[in-house]
Amino acid sequence: MRWTLKPKPEPSKVEELKKELQVDEIVATLLLQRGIDTYEAAKTFFRPSFEDLHDPFLMKDMDKAVARIERAIAEGENILVYGDYDVDGTTAVALMSSYLKTRIDSISTYIPDRYDEGYGVSYKGIDFADDNDFSLIIALDCGVKAIDKVVYANKKGIDFIICDHHRPAEKLPEAIAVLDPKRDDCDYPFKELCGCGVGFKLITALAQNQGQSVEDLVEYLDLVATAIGADIVPIVDENRALAYIGLHVINTNPRPGMKAIIAEVKKEKLTITDVVFIIAPRINAAGRMKHGNHAVTLLTETDFNLAAEYAVDIDQFNTDRRETDKRITKEALIQIRENKEQEGFTTVVYHEDWHKGVIGIVASRLIETYYRPTLVFTKSGDKLAASARSVKGFDVYNALEACSEFIEQFGGHKYAAGLTLLPENYNAFKAKFESVVKDTIDPKLLTPELKVDLEIDLGHINDKLMRILKQFAPFGPGNMSPTFMTQGIKDTGWGKCVGEDDKHLRFTATQSFNDKIVCIGFGLGDKIDIIKNRKPFSAAYSIDENQWNGNVSLQLKLKDIKP
Repeated sequence: MRWTLKPKPEPSKVEELKKELQVDEIVATLLLQRGIDTYEAAKTFFRPSFEDLHDPFLMKDMDKAVARIERAIAEGENILVYGDYDVDGTTAVALMSSYLKTRIDSISTYIPDRYDEGYGVSYKGIDFADDNDFSLIIALDCGVKAIDKVVYANKKGIDFIICDHHRPAEKLPEAIAVLDPKRDDCDYPFKELCGCGVGFKLITALAQNQGQSVEDLVEYLDLVATAIGADIVPIVDENRALAYIGLHVINTNPRPGMKAIIAEVKKEKLTITDVVFIIAPRINAAGRMKHGNHAVTLLTETDFNLAAEYAVDIDQFNTDRRETDKRITKEALIQIRENKEQEGFTTVVYHEDWHKGVIGIVASRLIETYYRPTLVFTKSGDKLAASARSVKGFDVYNALEACSEFIEQFGGHKYAAGLTLLPENYNAFKAKFESVVKDTIDPKLLTPELKVDLEIDLGHINDKLMRILKQFAPFGPGNMSPTFMTQGIKDTGWGKCVGEDDKHLRFTATQSFNDKIVCIGFGLGDKIDIIKNRKPFSAAYSIDENQWNGNVSLQLKLKDIKP
């Protein structure tokens, strides 16, 4: 890993903020690095609230969306809530359908089948709406590129409202309303909402129209916080407030489906990291292994006993998913080594029998080993489908756009995308993708970067600092958990490898006679020679709490060590 130390703010600004907030230099520096330079900004950061949320009517087409839904409710129309099969899509569908059912009974949900219909709005979904007399479809976390599908729906007399957060093409669908803060003509002040977040803005606008306030919608924020964590959107501005309040809901009064998942994993207080690694994979597993409908059914269930039964099924889907992605990752790594794929600027692998539901996870796992923009392909009907994942700093969406002559369909973000192509175009696409990445990537991006906030001494680490750092949460893109660096550390002499296959590293670090703290380095077992014989070394780490037998102690969670 290449360690990059973030620039330190001007000493005068650090001194000023220290005095204004009555904090030490470390805290003042960390805040300034996050753009927090006044008492008011710090207050907003440490105490996120509903006041931090923007007026939903600032979003382009919001008035049109509200007017059309109000008309549908007044006239008793059948409304179909349509969403993608991932966490963002299924939570958004659960949110929208739950809210609308408080206003009207004639609400149904539709999640496309990952394997039969693929990503986004499908013709099959529109035909389902037509066959069942739905006159309005509200699409969530998808639809901004569904130009032909919306034309098809319009011909059948079905209106569309689209709530999306993906990048639109130059032309927008001819829907009643297209709610997407990334529209060029949308002045909404925050562009980084997830799909469920856009859905929440729509129900906020509907509630305001009924004389309610956003505080009346707090029960939906467990869904929004889960989607924010799972979709890896920046946890800043409005997302920070939504995630902060939503986490409180998850930990104090979650919906029955969420409560049932938490009961299955037996965890007391969840952080956003727990949401990402415990709740989200289970919700995702339904769409990956079976059908996204299972996730929506769980998240909309009002009876806890029934929700608990559904949660058992979801947990089994997740177990199956883990076993499947482990096997496919192993097969992909063998294929890469045999074909010497790791010698290029990209990793592109294919097997017709790989499970389409886990290829995105496999792509992420391959990046952990080879750290290249990665595509994992499998057979999907008469086409090949792939999930793309990228390395930090490289826009894989733009790279795919440069290869569009060989692609049938694609969509996604800077770091994650999906695509389909015809089998006969696979080799040409693969060569073009390698060429595009080679010509456009900065070679240093092919080595993982570890961004270090600040260099400190071990003597600075204490309970008071930890208490303040905990208030920096929720962490995520735009506000990562602070990473510190300390030089001249030595092991006290009892360091050892621990865990299965001696994969992890555990030792007690000292810098001066009095400073001693336990360090745990997951996956760093192969670096034990660096700490042997009391040789000095440098460590990059986050400060963590270790809970054991009711006792809480500080420890360092190592990210890397160097001689």
